[in-house]
Amino acid sequence: MDKFVAGERAGDDEDKLHDHHGRRHHRVGLVKLKAAGGWQYLCMDIFAEITDERRVLADLLSGLTPQQRATRSLCSAWTVQDVSGHMIVSLEVSLPKFALTMLACGGSFDRANDRLARKQAQRPFEEIVGVLRNKADKRFTPPGAGPEAPLTDVLVHGLDICWPLEIDRKIPVPAQRWITALTFLTTRAANGLVVKGAMDGLRFEAQDVDWAHGGGPAVRGSAAALLLVLTGRAIALGHLHGEGVTTLQHRVSQHLAFG
Repeated sequence: MDKFVAGERAGDDEDKLHDHHGRRHHRVGLVKLKAAGGWQYLCMDIFAEITDERRVLADLLSGLTPQQRATRSLCSAWTVQDVSGHMIVSLEVSLPKFALTMLACGGSFDRANDRLARKQAQRPFEEIVGVLRNKADKRFTPPGAGPEAPLTDVLVHGLDICWPLEIDRKIPVPAQRWITALTFLTTRAANGLVVKGAMDGLRFEAQDVDWAHGGGPAVRGSAAALLLVLTGRAIALGHLHGEGVTTLQHRVSQHLAFG
């Protein structure tokens, strides 16, 4: 199989969003990827992928012990239970309520997000898991972004939980979800999520899925490790290799030191 090189996310291309019967798909993600033979369009219902990912995560969370829930996640300020609370904020909190919380937090998105996540995390854990499972199919996209954003969010936070607990998912993440999330990180819509300047002048290559981006000294590793490092989780740097890793490590360290 050709190694895909990240391109842009295609728009709502009328020719691509209809099936062979001429029926228009409901909201699908159409990811434009470049292969050696030219551009290819990989069409997937990203909302359905998000639904499945949430349910898989709910199943995983349901088996955690109280000690595991209290473990520090890769989001250093949050425990596993706090991250779980964050995962249901978009399912339980309306945009107007989030906006009001931002106003109460002096206009800070991060502070509002933290406050709401911690509030949700105070609920009984079984209740949190139930919301994640029962409302898994709720469709939400943040302003200025498509469904690739919440898909990336649930993948990253799933890793925030699994890595420190050293547990593996029973059902592996399908390759196309990794490709969609990694490609999303290369777009302007992900500017607030990716370590600033992390990708400049480097080539990133996932070794377990067919994805690559950029040019220059290479950074290689699993899709999970790349996703974590690019979103500021320095712990995954040790799982990457290549001549570009030292440069990337410096950029991530600077980001964590100065924000």
